Amino acid sequence: MRKSLTKISALGLMLSFATVFGQEKTDSLAVKTAINAAAKNEEGVKTVTTSSKEDNNRNVMLNAANNTSPRDVNIGLPSTVGGITILENDLPAVYFFWPELPNKTWRQSVSLEKTGLLKMDQLANTMGDLGFAVNSYSQTGTKDFKLKGKFTTSTFGWLQGDVNVSGPISKNGWTYTVGAFANFDPSTYKLGFTRNVDETKIFRAGVTKYFNDDKGKISIQYKYADSYSITNYAVFQYGQEGKVTELDNFRIGRDSYVVRDGQIKMKDIFSGQTYWANMDGNDSRNTSHNIDIFGNYLLNNGWNFKFSTRAHFATAKSSNIIPLSIFNADATSGYTIASTGQAYTGAVGTQLAMHTPSTPITNIAGRFSLNKQLGNHNVTVGVLEQYYNIDKFTSNRSFFFQTTEPQPQRLIGPTTDADGFYNYNAGGEFHSGTENKLSVYGTDEWKVSDNFNLSYGLHLKNQILDGEYSLTPRTVGFNFTDPSQFNQINQSFFQIGGSLNATYNISKNFGVIANALYTEENRRLESYSQAFEPNTNKIKSPLGALGIFWNTDYIQLISQATYLKKNNNLNRYNLVNPANTTQAQNVTVYYDIQTIGLTTDFVVKPFKGFNLHYLLTLQNPVYKKFNFNAFGTAYDYNDNNVLGVAKVLMEIDPSYMIDKWRFWASFRYFSKQYANLTNALYFAPRWETFGGVSYTVNKNINLGATVINFLNQRGASGTINGAELITDANPYYGKLLTGTYIMPLTGQFSVSFNF
Repeated sequence: MRKSLTKISALGLMLSFATVFGQEKTDSLAVKTAINAAAKNEEGVKTVTTSSKEDNNRNVMLNAANNTSPRDVNIGLPSTVGGITILENDLPAVYFFWPELPNKTWRQSVSLEKTGLLKMDQLANTMGDLGFAVNSYSQTGTKDFKLKGKFTTSTFGWLQGDVNVSGPISKNGWTYTVGAFANFDPSTYKLGFTRNVDETKIFRAGVTKYFNDDKGKISIQYKYADSYSITNYAVFQYGQEGKVTELDNFRIGRDSYVVRDGQIKMKDIFSGQTYWANMDGNDSRNTSHNIDIFGNYLLNNGWNFKFSTRAHFATAKSSNIIPLSIFNADATSGYTIASTGQAYTGAVGTQLAMHTPSTPITNIAGRFSLNKQLGNHNVTVGVLEQYYNIDKFTSNRSFFFQTTEPQPQRLIGPTTDADGFYNYNAGGEFHSGTENKLSVYGTDEWKVSDNFNLSYGLHLKNQILDGEYSLTPRTVGFNFTDPSQFNQINQSFFQIGGSLNATYNISKNFGVIANALYTEENRRLESYSQAFEPNTNKIKSPLGALGIFWNTDYIQLISQATYLKKNNNLNRYNLVNPANTTQAQNVTVYYDIQTIGLTTDFVVKPFKGFNLHYLLTLQNPVYKKFNFNAFGTAYDYNDNNVLGVAKVLMEIDPSYMIDKWRFWASFRYFSKQYANLTNALYFAPRWETFGGVSYTVNKNINLGATVINFLNQRGASGTINGAELITDANPYYGKLLTGTYIMPLTGQFSVSFNF
């Protein structure tokens, strides 16, 4: 009877399933380049297993923009602030990404026993959400003493310490775990008011009880997190073919475009009092307390009962500055430097400042599931409960001007107050209340025959919104003065999600794959932040895919075509009249996105020690039903390409291992990305590059070195503000713009130990 191992690139399974979804919204994780899913088959047929729920993929943790969070996995939709979903112990690290971003309470750490990528079908089945998720599990207590840690530094002075200790407490199954993570990261540029761009401290402690007869275990853990981070932008000159040119007096990624004193002046949207907030420290710091109880117990009837519960209490504070535009001021414009009173001429940057004062957040969540192998079926049924409360979230706003230089200085102008600020709370935000999601779900992995496998699941969710919002327009200088300005939110939604995946072997090494996925969502409390009633119609996302796979001992290949559509997207635009740039208008647009594409992914091993992974994605995400009126003109952007999403994506990941050495590299290619709605403006193609070497000193100690952006590319991304209606790119050539960027050439070094 012949037996063989199933082999296929995990990254291929992961990304080809969502071929056409595009690029959304970065510690390095030293795990396998791709995980080969293994399944024994009595007839010797190499099939694609559907039972692997997670993929350990180091490239997910390689972020070219910063050191604080995982990369965003390309899914064909525009970027989101929140980025990729992060789960810890099968529950979201944060319920909603704003104002408490996931990286304020979660980091890749040795205090995590396991980290992987949850595939799209599993996220749809278990969470009812669309996309990918990083799924991690906390280090539990161990029956033997274990000490592991990592110290990381960089050529720019990054300092990160990470340690975890675990071991036995008693002979009757009680164990402990204790961990500490501290990050002090100055990034690659110097701020004018503090050393570190990111300061994060996370402490964990817990106990684990192992049940007799290997029945399972239960863990109780406490986690405390304290974090702030600051976002920087680059100034560059825009040119033909979407290329950007670095300025003589501003280095992309090496200079700070954050105002020199790191202070913003705001007006409290409730009291009407003005106050100052800092970009770092207490005015922009998130703190959180987590109590997790999780584990599993094998019942006498063979069902495995798995449970995870969390009480999360956070205080969120956030200071942010977003560049809007750059214009030139001459001697008659009347601008002076705020700190000196000196007259200023030259490029002036318009900045939007936002501050969220101390905001209490509570999240109570629990997941309970039963799993058992029933003949050829691997069945899971579960319940997921998520309760979320945010108490009087506000985003106070103001605008100011600054010089266009490294560590810019604030300016006082004809339209500002004596401190250089204006338009207080124009567009300010407010909402308050609770969300509750109660879900039931089930999945089945069915081995129909030696050649045929089916995996399917269904997720049923009830979502309730109960809170307050206001339809009062946020005019300049606005603050709430009357209880009658608030309205009640009482909404209830029923949502369906699920997936169906099939694999069929035509021959021993060759077969076909078919995938279908569907999710639904409705608006959140956050959708009520502005002074308008949001459209609460269902947001539906159907996906279909068909592909082939070919597996041998030397190559594992998968190629798949995918179709996706998502309706009822919401965006608000501050439009500038092309015929009269002094006129501006705010427009709310609801629209659809449709995308189709092809992904080919393979891993080849031509000789011992060498591994090459290659991924190619061709996609065409476009707008549908994108129509609106502005300045007396009707605009139709149907079939225009989605902003910020590349049509061609490539990943090339070679690695070579010999003796105690491992050498690796990772190349990511992004074709041009459109920067305005008319597609007249775009950013040129770019590469993101990583490389590294690791050396195993002995079974306990490992040394590593990583180089980010070793080709020292200078790229830009994002959108061009105020250009939504522009159809001619010529006026923008030579113009100064701001945007996000990839990190400059950076070396990182680490020492890891495990005893």
